[in-house]
Amino acid sequence: MLPRDRVIAALEHREADRVPWGEHSIDYNVYEDILGRPTFVQAKMKETQAMWDGRRDEVVESYKRDRVDLIRALEMDIVFVSPVPPKGYRPKAMEKIDDATYRDEQGSIFRVSATTHDLMPYKMNTQNYRPPTLESLQEQIEKVDEALAGGPAGDVNDSCWELLHHVVKEMKDTHFIMLLCGDLEFPRFGATEEEGWMNLLLEPEICKKIAELRGKQLIRDVRFHAKLGVDGIMPAGDLGSSTGLMASPAIYREMVYPQHKAHVAEAHRLGLYALKHCCGHVWPIIDELAEVYDAYEGIQGTAGMDIGKLKERVGDRLCLWGGIWHEHIILGTTEDIRADARYAFEHAAPGGGFIMGSTHSLAVDAKPENILEMKRCRDEWGAYPINPATFGA
Repeated sequence: MLPRDRVIAALEHREADRVPWGEHSIDYNVYEDILGRPTFVQAKMKETQAMWDGRRDEVVESYKRDRVDLIRALEMDIVFVSPVPPKGYRPKAMEKIDDATYRDEQGSIFRVSATTHDLMPYKMNTQNYRPPTLESLQEQIEKVDEALAGGPAGDVNDSCWELLHHVVKEMKDTHFIMLLCGDLEFPRFGATEEEGWMNLLLEPEICKKIAELRGKQLIRDVRFHAKLGVDGIMPAGDLGSSTGLMASPAIYREMVYPQHKAHVAEAHRLGLYALKHCCGHVWPIIDELAEVYDAYEGIQGTAGMDIGKLKERVGDRLCLWGGIWHEHIILGTTEDIRADARYAFEHAAPGGGFIMGSTHSLAVDAKPENILEMKRCRDEWGAYPINPATFGA
């Protein structure tokens, strides 16, 4: 069975020849460990510096070469893609304060994370922030409505789709191509993160209008995405933390759920699958997610999202994608990986509706031996019908 057919079988709750494997994000160290060469793919500050240096084309060529080669080397079934910066892109380099600290033209301070190596906001200049109003949001909604009435917008030949077109050309005949796209999280606004969450409670009418605008934008975008030759989209927006939903279930159901439902309904109408990435504890809204999406990825075990219990609750409606703990891939041993695989394969894989993957991603500091152990478990234990008696040492 081809990888693409294997994924579609899982999404349609059918048993394939074996459990499919995919990830929504893979950091540079994994490419370098498995392929044995340097890369710019998700290379954090290294990639940012290359863009500042005007090396956009070199970065994109690295993405095109290394993404395809890694998926093939690990025999994954899903290829994830996203837009790349357009040709000629060269952002202005930030002022370097020290080896880990930078300042942009607006005076905001950024620091390189010691953990992920990303250039992250540290202290933002909020003096010029202007909050949205109901009137300004309505004006934007009316413009999106006009665009929707005019049909799908966008240029499929734009250079920002260079990686996507390469992957479709190289792998569409065999693999499931998934586009990471925009999403709607809890709608909020403010000059700071804290202010944004406060406004979700203090300014509900403006937040509802933000959600309405974003929902219409998602429908506009998916009509264009359907022209790109992908098999599915992944709206990647988090709704939960490690301890609970980021806001109340009532707010989700009132402001967010209707937009999610409309977005995915349009994707389905256009022949696309919708695979939702969402970290955190989302038990209070799991039935809504199961009603809307084809798959749920980012099943965070450390947040109480037990994949076996999820199979019992929503496994007949929602394909479950995960099972191998993100934390074990980074900090654990191969035995931890085997234990995760045993549990997920026994409790989530039978009957189909399961895709193996990390509970988040293959991230910085992921151990190559643990990634290869994931492959070994899938290869040796993942053949259908699943037989736990084969789950040996």
